[in-house]
Amino acid sequence: MRPVRWKVSDRPVAYPDAVRAMEETAAGIRTGRAPETVWLLEHPSLFTAGTSARDDELIDAGDIPVFPTGRGGRYTWHGPGQQIAYVMLDLARRGHDLHAFVADLETWIIRTLARFGVEGQCRRDRIGVWVVDAGGREDKIAAIGIRVRRWVTFHGISINRHPDLAPYNRIVPCGVRSHGVTSLAALGIDVEGDALRSAMEETFREVFQNVGR
Repeated sequence: MRPVRWKVSDRPVAYPDAVRAMEETAAGIRTGRAPETVWLLEHPSLFTAGTSARDDELIDAGDIPVFPTGRGGRYTWHGPGQQIAYVMLDLARRGHDLHAFVADLETWIIRTLARFGVEGQCRRDRIGVWVVDAGGREDKIAAIGIRVRRWVTFHGISINRHPDLAPYNRIVPCGVRSHGVTSLAALGIDVEGDALRSAMEETFREVFQNVGR
């Protein structure tokens, strides 16, 4: 297999532009014209509505735009200070196992957070990665939302580095009403963007090998 291409955008990318670029890359991967790709970026402040989104979970978008999207899941927010990774891999060459792919995404996030002293945890009934404080409160620190077409993945994950968390109050994040949302900054951990991206690249290569399963 060709090495996975690692792409980083240093300016916020408009959501429609990102979707078009993912579609083109995924099509290229299917035909062998493009390598598997991980794209790290940030978006301007916006909400996305996944395929399972419910109208009552959008409380008040205000002036923040809302984009319907083909990824799985419900409502979430993207914006400055949140590191997104769009993951475009060919599962036809990686075992045709969607459940294993999602588990690998979770492992990737958990290993990345561990580099900064944060223990991320998964829950069987809730997608994403969570942190638990001393009092037992659980908050989501990273989200997962994917789409697969003809065994090529797109969309991916987001890790809250130091975003403004207020927009999450305008939605029911990922349909979960009983738990909150946090970030590395809210946990008192100051991480530069370059340091987080570097850790993500290192741990990605630990979890996702450049050979078929």
